[in-house]
Parts: sequence; C-alpha cells; structure tokens
Amino acid sequence: PGLLLLTSFLLHVEEGRASPARLVCDSRLIQKYIGEAKDMEKRAGQCQALPTLSCPAVLPLVDFSLQQWKSKSNETKRQEILCDLALLVGAVVRAQGQVTQECGATQLSQLHQHANSFLLLLQTFGLEAGPWEPGCSPRSVEQTHVTGIFLTYRQLVQGKLRFFFHDLAKDLCK
Repeated sequence: PGLLLLTSFLLHVEEGRASPARLVCDSRLIQKYIGEAKDMEKRAGQCQALPTLSCPAVLPLVDFSLQQWKSKSNETKRQEILCDLALLVGAVVRAQGQVTQECGATQLSQLHQHANSFLLLLQTFGLEAGPWEPGCSPRSVEQTHVTGIFLTYRQLVQGKLRFFFHDLAKDLCK
C-alpha cells in the first residue's frame, strides 16, 4: 500500500521537474488521503487489546491557527510539515517495536508507509530553500495510546497538509 501511495504521488508529478502541480491541483487526491487516514484510525480503534506503550510515543502537536498559517511562506509550511512527519514516522517505528498484536502491527505498518510516503514526497519539493535538512524540533506531546498516533496522523493530513496543498494550488493551478 505504501508503494502504491508513493506511485500515485509520483504519477501526479509533472515529468521533467519535481513539481507537485498535478497532485495539488486535483483536490480529490487529498480528500482520498484524508479518507484513508480516517479509515486507518477507525481500524486501529477496532483492534482488540492494543497495549499501552511502555515507552511513550513522542508526537508532533499538529494543531494550528489558520490566521498564523496563512502568514507563513509555502516553504516554511513545507518545513513545518516535514518536521511533524519526521517526528510522527519515528513515533510509529518505536510503537511498532512495542506492538506485537497482529491487528495493531498491521495498522502501524500501513500508517508508517503512508506517513513515510508523504515525508519522501515533500522532501523532493524544494520550493525556495532547497532540499529539506532534518534537525528541526516541532512542538510535541507524549502519548501512551497507540490510537493517539493515528489521530495525530489524521489531524496532520486533514489540517496542515490539506491547507498546504490548497495554498500551493493557488500558485500552481492557474
């Protein structure tokens, strides 16, 4: 599924240059990814006996003020989302090491593939400042419930990522 997601992204990238134009210009795609995030969250919530994480997951705080968001450059938004995704992917990897139950492990694996695909995609779109360099420190919170990881991912896709694609579409889809 992760490879399929990445392939889908790449099929929507214009050939010859790394432009997210086709991806962001088709708003049905982000709606599809929001739906997938909701489905993963729902399926994870249906898993029986998910353990409490003995080593809490450190998750990005992905809430934001729309007014502040609008005042940022697209590159700043991209960097912020990359930081959030990097922290989220790390949390998923650490949680995978603690969840042995099949249902939870399967859902975490799928979440890892989706979040990592977005991370790789956004790394390829250097808008102004060139390629992304890891080393940021987003606002974060510790979470001991596996379902909180899925909630954070859904909120990130539904919020910052959706608005970022919307903002890019204003420039790229004229």
